[in-house]
Amino acid sequence: MDMLRDLIKTFDDRVDAAFDALRGNRVADRTFYTASELGDFGLLWVIFGLLRALRGGRLNERAAVRAIIATGVESFIVNIILKSIFGRGRPVREIEHPLPIRQPLSSSFPSGHATAAFCGALLLSDEDPLAGVYFLSAVVVALSRIYVKIHHASDVAAGIVVGLSLGAIGKRLFPLRRTR
Repeated sequence: MDMLRDLIKTFDDRVDAAFDALRGNRVADRTFYTASELGDFGLLWVIFGLLRALRGGRLNERAAVRAIIATGVESFIVNIILKSIFGRGRPVREIEHPLPIRQPLSSSFPSGHATAAFCGALLLSDEDPLAGVYFLSAVVVALSRIYVKIHHASDVAAGIVVGLSLGAIGKRLFPLRRTR
């Protein structure tokens, strides 16, 4: 168990060090801090869902409703169940942030932002030519949590896996096209 813990710490430290090269860049700061804020409470995925619904058509409306509902379900699973099981501490809290950022009180593992991002992206991308936009946004939101030092890289990696898993379950349970 100690060896696994050491491997995870090494991974987290190396990824964090790689982000140090970007931190302090005005464009990177603005991009990642904004992405992190938009990811709070699954807001970005609700906005994307509403925008997809506004494009009209039954398929877009079903995809939007499915993604918005899944955002709530995902949030409950991650924030109430998984985070309470793992109880992992967050990275160093006494750092100077160049822009305002909400400091969460919950456990660090897994990243709820990453989970919501990849669950939302997978569900919204179903039969949508804007799939690339959803996944690019998911990547930026997920990485933003490492950049702003709210999550360890392993929290984000786990969040991506959980998000894709929950999205796949959502697609399976609630397909966009009903089979007869």
